[in-house]
Amino acid sequence: MTSLVSPQPTDRPQLFRTLAGLGQVDLAIIGGGATGLGVALDAVLRGLSVVLLESHDFAKGTSSRATKLVHGGVRYLAQGNIALVREALHERSTLLHNAPHLARPLPFVMPGYKCWETPFYGTGLKIYDALAGKAGLGSTEFLNLRQTQGCIPGVRTQGLKGGVKYWDGQFDDARLALALARTAASQGALLINYCPVIELIHELGRVAGLQCRDAETGNVHTLRARCVINASGVWVDEIRQMDGSATGRDTQPMVAPSQGVHLVVDSEFFPGDHALLVPKTQDGRVLFAVPWLGKVILGTTDTPRHDLSREPLAFAEEVEFILGEAAKYLARPPSRSDVKSIWVGLRPLVRPPQNEGDNTKKISREHTVLVSPSGLVTVTGGKWTTYRAMAEDVLEKCMESALLERLPPSETGDFKLVGAPVTGQGRTSLTGTPGLDAYGTEAEWLAGLPGAQVELAPGLTEAMLRFAARNEYARTVEDVLARRSRLLFLDARLAQKLAPAAADILGEETGVDPRLDEFLALAGQYQRLPD
Repeated sequence: MTSLVSPQPTDRPQLFRTLAGLGQVDLAIIGGGATGLGVALDAVLRGLSVVLLESHDFAKGTSSRATKLVHGGVRYLAQGNIALVREALHERSTLLHNAPHLARPLPFVMPGYKCWETPFYGTGLKIYDALAGKAGLGSTEFLNLRQTQGCIPGVRTQGLKGGVKYWDGQFDDARLALALARTAASQGALLINYCPVIELIHELGRVAGLQCRDAETGNVHTLRARCVINASGVWVDEIRQMDGSATGRDTQPMVAPSQGVHLVVDSEFFPGDHALLVPKTQDGRVLFAVPWLGKVILGTTDTPRHDLSREPLAFAEEVEFILGEAAKYLARPPSRSDVKSIWVGLRPLVRPPQNEGDNTKKISREHTVLVSPSGLVTVTGGKWTTYRAMAEDVLEKCMESALLERLPPSETGDFKLVGAPVTGQGRTSLTGTPGLDAYGTEAEWLAGLPGAQVELAPGLTEAMLRFAARNEYARTVEDVLARRSRLLFLDARLAQKLAPAAADILGEETGVDPRLDEFLALAGQYQRLPD
């Protein structure tokens, strides 16, 4: 279908001119990950004036480092958290509907090596189907040995009895975050990346706005707001401490971070378009092998983390765990030298009232919305799949706390994101090599940009880099090779090789330093496995 509206430019000087011209807005949001972006879109669609500020790039943190699954949470079903699973299954359906160019159904297979495994897990997955109801993506099937091998030809066959096939979804997390940002902007919200909040403004003990700094120029801007939302994910406690220091109140940490490590290997190690799920590994974790954008993601871990690095490193034991468990289920297990990229994400798990030690696997994945005595609204926890429901809860809490007047109902349940076709199914899957299908209805606009026929890597053209700079807020080489394109996450060595060419194009488009040296160092980190 032909796009009716040309892509909105994201000219940075113009964004700051707009910010400088604002007096007071209804809502100021701190944090440009899934949660903050979801709140921005929901709020602007309800008629509020909205500004969102992100200290780095949109989805730079947790929101670009997910396992790429849109799911109800089979592991949460095993824990008996029926309410969370039911909500997530509903939101899974909504996300697939609103962004069919970025999220698609994906079949999974649980292989069974013991006679009891297939009927046991199959029964649980039938319950999963029942909870999904009309939002189901396909019925659970019991597979015999031959059928299991047909679905996942890369599986180890020694001792294999059969398997269970079920359906969930997968997505491109960073590009979905970008679509949320651009959709909110198209509806009138102002969103700016690389603009950290440096101070909260208080009047008579209440939050009345904030000060932010343009990371490129150093210019400081003041913004007054009726309501300030702290949606900075793992880093929410930093903003809460800023609030507490100004009001003389102690703030206890809300977040108990854990990290998830992912290894990426070539698809030859696990060919096909079905994912593999091992529901219970040796230490009780879940193991995935997920085909994604022409590669296979192996993961993940759930390890306590006490520092909050923007680029956390994997622990050696995490890598050994993933490779060791993969070797039990893959006919051709990958070795350390086969890893194309290693990346780590921090999860903002909500700290329990009483510390139960460092077992983060037991901490709830549900989100929490908290209003401080000064009126700062903080939201953290949750997961990508439920971002939209989290946004609704945030705005409901704002209304309950009289920070906002009663608003009309949310419109995000049936609101297509930028690039989504109005009718039709969008792309068929996300398991193949990336390309123009990630742009949905905007793909045609790239054909008119310089370099549309010049391919830098499979599925990546010069025109895509220019589009990222002109219409997708990109400022650095990392922005375009890690999040606008996912090359860093798929093949760090290739991303490193292409970085100088990307820097030249980006510098030509933006006129600012694209920070090539920083990216080269980062790409080196994504290639190195800990000893």
